[in-house]
Amino acid sequence: MKDGSEQDPETYAIIGAAFEVQRTLGTGFLEPVYQEALAIEFSERDIVFRRECDLGIAYKGRTLNCRYRADFICFHRVIVEIKAIRQLTTHEDAQALNYLKATGFDRALLLNFGQTRLQYRRLIRTPVPSSSSSA
Repeated sequence: MKDGSEQDPETYAIIGAAFEVQRTLGTGFLEPVYQEALAIEFSERDIVFRRECDLGIAYKGRTLNCRYRADFICFHRVIVEIKAIRQLTTHEDAQALNYLKATGFDRALLLNFGQTRLQYRRLIRTPVPSSSSSA
């Protein structure tokens, strides 16, 4: 049985780093603590990342002034959103999916450090098929 590292090595590496942060810090801290620790862990594992990235939102070919802010973008194409809450909900899923829509990326990870064990979700954006009309 494969462990996922061959199928999606980038998100597998990110999740591994998050498990190490959870193992070392445990639960009970606020999100900024886990974010800083995860940045250190990413650096130690040579995971390419940018922290607190502004994400523009396009509307009818124009970029809106309001922006989303992702906790991390790893490997130039994976959005990582950190939480320290009791339970991930559909609200957090929707937030990550909106980040994917805004960037055009296809993968996001939600990492929740608010439980005794790391909770994570891998979200995949599937392209919406374009409709072609025939006259």
